[in-house]
Amino acid sequence: MAEFEAGPFKADLERRSTGAIDALKHDLAGLRTGRANTSLLDPVTVEVYGSAMPISQVATVTAPEPRMLSVQVWDKSNVTPVDKAIRSAGLGLNPIVDGQTLRLPIPDMTEERRKEMAKLASTYAEKAKIAARNVRRDGMEVLKAAEKKGKISQDEQKKFEAEVQKITDKAIIDIDAAANAKEKEILGK
Repeated sequence: MAEFEAGPFKADLERRSTGAIDALKHDLAGLRTGRANTSLLDPVTVEVYGSAMPISQVATVTAPEPRMLSVQVWDKSNVTPVDKAIRSAGLGLNPIVDGQTLRLPIPDMTEERRKEMAKLASTYAEKAKIAARNVRRDGMEVLKAAEKKGKISQDEQKKFEAEVQKITDKAIIDIDAAANAKEKEILGK
């Protein structure tokens, strides 16, 4: 009985479920909604100094206005590669070069593009739900193995399975809430 510790088991499941939610929130932050968001440029990599670097390692990205991003490039020789990287990233942004600063006006999104983004948000949410269900499956397998080895009783197994289900249900609710909020933001509702 001492070999199976409920505290660390539950803490690990909660940590992994929270990880799925955090990953979803990071993915959703990168979706363009028609408003300036600095995380929009997170996937952009720039070819500088002979290697590909994230834009955050060669410039400071800010959102000075609701529909404008500003990219302050630290090294003057990197302005052109940063401009090229943003244009080729497929984000639909056209930088305006002003010295070592690039201004990125965020264009209005078409209704069709908004629907595509909302669909992508729900795809991200489904991936996160699958991750949460995998955490549940792993937890249930650990409990079955512990019961088979005599580390916990059948009653304890049932109790812990209910805890695992509670953790999973909470994660699914949080995932749905995050996805629904992002879809409303994208669709402008």
